[in-house]
Amino acid sequence: MKQFDIQPIDSTIKQSAINKIDNLTKPKGSLGRLEELALRLCMIQHTLSPQLRQPHNVLFAADHGIIEEGVSVSPKEVTWQQLSHFSKGGAGINFLCDQHGFRLVLVDSGVDYDIPSGHGIIDMKVRRSTRNYLHEAAMTEDELELCLERGAKVVDDIADSTGCNIISFGEMGSGNTSSSSIWMHLFTGISLDKCIGAGAGLDSDGIRHKYDVLSRAVANYSGDGSVKSQMAWFGGYEMAMAVGGMLRAAERGMTIIVDGFIMTSCILAASQLHPTVLDYAIFGHQGDECGHKLMLEAMGVKALLHLDLRLGEGSGAVCAYPIIESAVRMINHMDSFGSVNVTKYF
Repeated sequence: MKQFDIQPIDSTIKQSAINKIDNLTKPKGSLGRLEELALRLCMIQHTLSPQLRQPHNVLFAADHGIIEEGVSVSPKEVTWQQLSHFSKGGAGINFLCDQHGFRLVLVDSGVDYDIPSGHGIIDMKVRRSTRNYLHEAAMTEDELELCLERGAKVVDDIADSTGCNIISFGEMGSGNTSSSSIWMHLFTGISLDKCIGAGAGLDSDGIRHKYDVLSRAVANYSGDGSVKSQMAWFGGYEMAMAVGGMLRAAERGMTIIVDGFIMTSCILAASQLHPTVLDYAIFGHQGDECGHKLMLEAMGVKALLHLDLRLGEGSGAVCAYPIIESAVRMINHMDSFGSVNVTKYF
């Protein structure tokens, strides 16, 4: 079983960081959430001069057996087609990563297609698609453990080879909003109907059908009720690998930028295993999926942006990066009242 040792962030530096931020040449609190971000980064990095190095966005892709029940408008082949598209450039996440200086890392976690080598896609396929959890567990608990290990390895490889200290995660997988809705329901206690939305574009009839399928799937669950059992029964390979990546990133003291609905459900699941993972998380974007706002509220967190995105892929997290960068520039490049001839005016 993969073990993670995630330490709480360093509170001993907190007051020194607050003092530094409060004595920059501005009214106290006038830079709002930039000040909150700067404080969080100081504590994560154990320094009063935080730095952002080599940002990466890791995109895990896999297929879901539940799609056989008509819960998504996206056909299954879109997963491998889009993954191939990402590898060539020109997709949504490609232009955002290019714009903001992210390296995009693509991982086949369980796509139901044999993707040929030579496309820059890391092959960590567990199986060609999860099973249909209306009738049986989506994955075995051994497969879940393998996903956690492989997600952690991706983060290790990135950090060891590049020195990356800030990372975001994205996904591609038709049907994964269904799995995310069930994880949200199970790990927050919010009623299932409030956790289900349009996904890739379901109409009202489609959403009702999705609710019917997912409610029957939850009723059919026969696991032991543990977090890992519930993750395995209803999760996706790409989601489980993202959980492993998040846990390893936190263990290494990296900052995690959390994307939209699906990645928020993943860090929610991760926090059920190791609550301190949330110390290292910055929530980039509140997406357009109806349950996302409720899930963020249940976790007691607030996203930096609300742009009505519902693309996934890590798009909202990467869009939020310049705000995080501004917080770092603020604490590192603004003068203090003590260093310049400006009267402290508050």
